[in-house]
Amino acid sequence: MLRSLFQQAPFLTPEDIDAFEPLWQKRVQLSRYDFLIRQGQVEQGLYFVTSGALRIYFPLPDEDICVGFGYPNTLLVSFPSFVDAKPSAYYIQALKKSELRGISKADFVQLMEHRPNIKRFWYEQLEKALVGKIEREVDLLLPEPEQRLQRMMQRSPHLFQHIPKKYIASYLRMSPETLSRLRV
Repeated sequence: MLRSLFQQAPFLTPEDIDAFEPLWQKRVQLSRYDFLIRQGQVEQGLYFVTSGALRIYFPLPDEDICVGFGYPNTLLVSFPSFVDAKPSAYYIQALKKSELRGISKADFVQLMEHRPNIKRFWYEQLEKALVGKIEREVDLLLPEPEQRLQRMMQRSPHLFQHIPKKYIASYLRMSPETLSRLRV
């Protein structure tokens, strides 16, 4: 599965993939509600979700604000902590039994220094993530819940296959009841 993600980047050579794939040595198995990272920990790795579903959330006293998801064939990381090596403001929690493969930040950075195509792959992943975050920001500024849901459905209809509705509702900043009413 990880190899298939790399093979989607036509500029990655077989040699690049052969150098990259074995570095994803860390295997993580999480049960439902287990944490991959907790608020206050420093993110030390980048993960590829092989199975399951996870949420990235920011805790508030009265609620958790869901800011993203991980599901099969996606990369997952507490990004600000990964980049700045500072304690994470977020939690990453399994929503169901999940399996991930991880690469250490040190191995990843070193490989990017020696293989320009890996750096290009990372930049493309960052560009996709940035576009997604900008789209989400627009979604959150829309006053009508129907518009937020419609835009998310156009961009990511697969979320409903992997993520429980109450977390999608949090992500869209609406109540689960509103989401259920709109999805009828």
